[in-house]
Amino acid sequence: MVHNFNAGPSILPSEVFKQASEALLNFNNSGLSILEIGHRTPLFEEVMNEAVSLVKELMQLDADHEVLFLHGGASTQFMQVPYNLLNEDKTAAYIDNGIWGSKAIKEARLFGNVEVVSSSKDKNHTYLPKRFEVPADAVYLHYTTNNTVEGTQWHTIPETDAPLVADMSSDILSCQMDFNRFSLIYAGAQKNVGIAGVNLLVVNKNILGKVTRKIPTILDYRNHIENKSMLNTPPVFAIYVSMLTLRWIKKMGSVAGIEKLNNEKAALFYSVLDDLPIFKGPVVKEDRSKMNAVFTIEDPALEKQFLEVCKKENLYGIKGHRSVGGFRASFYNALPLSSVKVLVEVMKEFSNKFG
Repeated sequence: MVHNFNAGPSILPSEVFKQASEALLNFNNSGLSILEIGHRTPLFEEVMNEAVSLVKELMQLDADHEVLFLHGGASTQFMQVPYNLLNEDKTAAYIDNGIWGSKAIKEARLFGNVEVVSSSKDKNHTYLPKRFEVPADAVYLHYTTNNTVEGTQWHTIPETDAPLVADMSSDILSCQMDFNRFSLIYAGAQKNVGIAGVNLLVVNKNILGKVTRKIPTILDYRNHIENKSMLNTPPVFAIYVSMLTLRWIKKMGSVAGIEKLNNEKAALFYSVLDDLPIFKGPVVKEDRSKMNAVFTIEDPALEKQFLEVCKKENLYGIKGHRSVGGFRASFYNALPLSSVKVLVEVMKEFSNKFG
């Protein structure tokens, strides 16, 4: 059995694979492949409508929040968010807690003033500085809820009077929260809600239409809302896989059920990590990610050997991000607890041998 700890694109539920593979050959007994159906036909409109409806249900969204499925992934949103929300003469507040926050800040500065109100650069992003002041005139506060590379995660929503914008690419629908507190949420689907190729966006329509610049048609959120995510040809197959994954989340007990499983996985892993002196976790305990656990080994000379053992035991994706090194195990929604049990047993055996 293969144990998939890849950081993204990542593991999907097995039943989603089965359903998606069947649809490649014959979608809903239509005789057509999901790859060749028209996106404006009732066949696909049903898919889009169900996907949107499931997001609204799972997030318990109010009537002001719209759901979109867009091209481009989360990186496009680093640009599209300020394009729609930030005037040249206005200020947006950003929290810099890792690589993705830094990238978002860089793009936002092309459109207006950006004030970084919180940063963890001083300690290599191994913690989350939660005390900060947001300028009273800030048009929004942007932050990354889970830092995939550095292994930190916000376990509470930051307190602010400014409209909240969140990059939830790596922990979307992994835990319960009041999603209506956010004015805009975006997330690449390829970690918790599908495959690469589509970006899930939730936006409070009341935050739109306030910038004075002219926005290109394809970049204006209002046009996508008006056209129900079909302003241009949508990524049909990626949206279909997202719909199947959202169905699976609901079947698993919705977000509450998924959160329970994710808590169990994280608790097991970190308890073993802290019990093995040969391994180290650089992130402060209160800010550890339940999605992406980063860790190192006391003797760097043993790093290659540990990765070889993981490969032998079919543990994939354990090597850390190239910018930080070490190891990383990603515990996304579809990863079973049984895979984490295998990983920790491998860690124990390795520690007994080399510790």
